[in-house]
Amino acid sequence: MWKAQYFSHSEMACKCGCGKAEMDQEFMNLLDSIRDLMGQPLIITSGYRCPNHPAEKRKGAGNSGAHSKGKAADIAVMREDAHKLLEVVARFNDAARPAGVAYFTGIGIQQKGAGRFIHLDTCTMADDGLPRPTIWSY
Repeated sequence: MWKAQYFSHSEMACKCGCGKAEMDQEFMNLLDSIRDLMGQPLIITSGYRCPNHPAEKRKGAGNSGAHSKGKAADIAVMREDAHKLLEVVARFNDAARPAGVAYFTGIGIQQKGAGRFIHLDTCTMADDGLPRPTIWSY
């Protein structure tokens, strides 16, 4: 069972109805660090997703998706707070990478229309077959 300073099991739980919240402890430690550096709450719109979650099925990720590995979260953020979050993650990663410690390897940005968020994950190429580190937009 994972523990986090700023995030509850209910906010990280799968929203398909199963209620599982099988988050990776290392990922949660990093997310807590980012929350601490931000100095403000982070609203999680999607944490863990079981392989049966519609979003995982739709994209064909199944057990290989970052969310279904418990190594990802989508954070509701926009405008200047989105910029601030990206700055904090960049500074965090710049310090962590040379030190050989875990850092965020996947950053997805959705900043248009409704439902604006930033996706953060710690997957490796072995986890999901995608080149890492990487950044994308939705």
